[in-house]
Amino acid sequence: MLIQTLHNEKELLVLASQADQGAFTTLFHMYKNKLYAYVLRLTESEMLAEDIVQDVFLKLWNDHVLLDTIDNFGSYLFRMSKNQVINHFKRMAHETLIMAEIFHQNPVGHNDIQEKVALKEVEKILGDILEKLPPQQKAAYHLSREEGRSHDEIANLLKISPNTVKNHIVQAMSTIRTQLRKHADTMLLVAAIISVKK
Repeated sequence: MLIQTLHNEKELLVLASQADQGAFTTLFHMYKNKLYAYVLRLTESEMLAEDIVQDVFLKLWNDHVLLDTIDNFGSYLFRMSKNQVINHFKRMAHETLIMAEIFHQNPVGHNDIQEKVALKEVEKILGDILEKLPPQQKAAYHLSREEGRSHDEIANLLKISPNTVKNHIVQAMSTIRTQLRKHADTMLLVAAIISVKK
């Protein structure tokens, strides 16, 4: 087949933009392993890295008509993947904050034993997860999420680079998300209790 003889990335992009599945599959196999390794370094989660790589290529295929407008496909692909990772952790941070608000901002009624026990359990789970983080990850997470400091401020306080700060926070959030998944039953119980009270 002609596609097997094509080595020019631009030609593959042009063909893929015309809905040529063979060309797109070739591009996928050219980059999937490097992209997976990159995302895995950012997330430290094999399952999440696989999901993000699949999502990235699915988005590319859905917008395949634009592929021939990309000058540097490799850079575009890695930038797109990084944005996917950032968006994932933004969503995760939002979910974590919601869980924190459940036991920080919702007053527990003295007579509602079930709610009190459930909220205490969530607080204990989150506390245990944070306590087990590596020291610098824990410090970076605390300064960022609980004190609201910028990456530059944290870098100055911890004597590390802003990029290292970002990596620490990304890794901390990945660990928190992974560990929270192990306690899904408790989280669902709390959500159910809160929704019933409202």
